[in-house]
Amino acid sequence: MRLAFLGTPEFAVPPLQKLVEAGHCVEAVLTQPDRPKGRGQELAPPPVKECAIRLGLPVHQPERIRRPEAQDLLRAMSLDVMVVVGYGQIIPQSVIDMVPHGIINVHGSLLPAYRGAAPVQWAVANGEKRTGVTTMRIDAGLDTGGMLLKWDTEIGAEETAVELGRRLSVAGADLLIETLEGIESGVIQPVPQDPAAATYAPILKKEDASIDWNWPAAKIHARQRGFQPWPGAATTFRGQTLQIHRCRVKSSHTLALPGTLITEKKRLLVAAGGGSMLEIEELQLQGRKRVYPEAFLNGHRLLENERLGENR
Repeated sequence: MRLAFLGTPEFAVPPLQKLVEAGHCVEAVLTQPDRPKGRGQELAPPPVKECAIRLGLPVHQPERIRRPEAQDLLRAMSLDVMVVVGYGQIIPQSVIDMVPHGIINVHGSLLPAYRGAAPVQWAVANGEKRTGVTTMRIDAGLDTGGMLLKWDTEIGAEETAVELGRRLSVAGADLLIETLEGIESGVIQPVPQDPAAATYAPILKKEDASIDWNWPAAKIHARQRGFQPWPGAATTFRGQTLQIHRCRVKSSHTLALPGTLITEKKRLLVAAGGGSMLEIEELQLQGRKRVYPEAFLNGHRLLENERLGENR
């Protein structure tokens, strides 16, 4: 099929690669403009652009897909279908109407659950046991279009959003090819979503990193895994921001107040809600390097009943 691919993040790279491997004619790749990145704030290309260049595909980076010049570009290609994977812009109806087979989206959840910008992150952060990928035909709503195919999987007990995202991306690539084959042969028809079953995965904010130590340890652990690589999981230690990069739920319980730091030899534990406990396995104090608990404890003599989240 003749198609245009619209995508931006690493999640969209395997689907683009799979389209080329499957023999589809990718007439153009549209992705977001290069953005400043890192301490030097130098312009960096999005992962999809780098992939498209490696594959020898023409790349376009319109600032807004709604602008006439971007739509004229797409209209002139006489495409059969468009594919969208994490493009990062709302697709207007005028673009949706351009192609006979519509616009197919690969979404990182089992719709109608976790509609929105961060489905993989929120599924992990909310402690879900299963998730998956859905291909759907885009309409004018927010991930409300008719569903085509689904693939589901368990979420590992220690799996991060980054790790899960890689798995879903690869599975989504295979599902996309199967979907396009079914659309072309006419054996797949869209199934409407149930609005009453819809949940949402809003774009992540810096504030989402903040840990409330009254939460159970399992919830804190889930959010720490879900909000990788950004915004992470953060608290305060003696008035400074403390990032928790790795942790796990401890099976034992405590009577200590939530947030209380507890040491067991070279191990660092924190009391959480309901008497639960979290073991910190890697952490980073503001302006310092990431360290293991032993190095942290060697550099900071803890006070009796000292608590995270307090400003001392």
